[in-house]
Amino acid sequence: MNACRICLVRHGETTWNTERRLQGHIDIPLNDNGLAQAEATARSLARAGERFAALYCSDLQRARQTAAAVARAQGLDPAHDARLRERHYGVFQGLTYDEAARHHPEHYRQFTAREPAFSFAGEGESLTDFAARVHAALGDIAKRHAGEAVAVVTHGGVLDIVHRLATGEPLETPRSFAIPNAALNWIEHTAGAWRLLAWADERHLRDALDELPGA
Repeated sequence: MNACRICLVRHGETTWNTERRLQGHIDIPLNDNGLAQAEATARSLARAGERFAALYCSDLQRARQTAAAVARAQGLDPAHDARLRERHYGVFQGLTYDEAARHHPEHYRQFTAREPAFSFAGEGESLTDFAARVHAALGDIAKRHAGEAVAVVTHGGVLDIVHRLATGEPLETPRSFAIPNAALNWIEHTAGAWRLLAWADERHLRDALDELPGA
């Protein structure tokens, strides 16, 4: 009765996604395909009869643009929460994965090895700190909306943390699950525990990217 169901959506595609360029906190807009993906996601939720008590999103433009499509379809005003931002990648921000590996080989090794305590130079975050802020944001949302369903529009790195939160998988293990742009991901919070309901539903999309470093 008091379960909070959360539908999490990674923002739609950006030009930097197609270039495999690390965005982090840099405020990049959706490209035309990303805008179309946002509309397709909103239509898919409407067709399924999903109604949300609230809509939350990262305060970065690519998430806000994606959330706007859902907001119009649901008749909701999105609440922006900076804790739902992508991980801060420090000096890696603006670089492609190949450039980061070439210019910062040791830091790139630590990054891809998922060392929890590793922080990027240039005010970047460690996985441990990043996970803590994501957990706090989701915990607040679940507490506020017990017994309700809510939507959250966020970023690929955040969804990596969310999947691990819901399954108990450690931060340092290689990723074995997809995180496509604009796909639907469902988790539930009840009796103080998280569980995974469904993941990476992209039936409403065509050729959604998952350009993040994975398994």
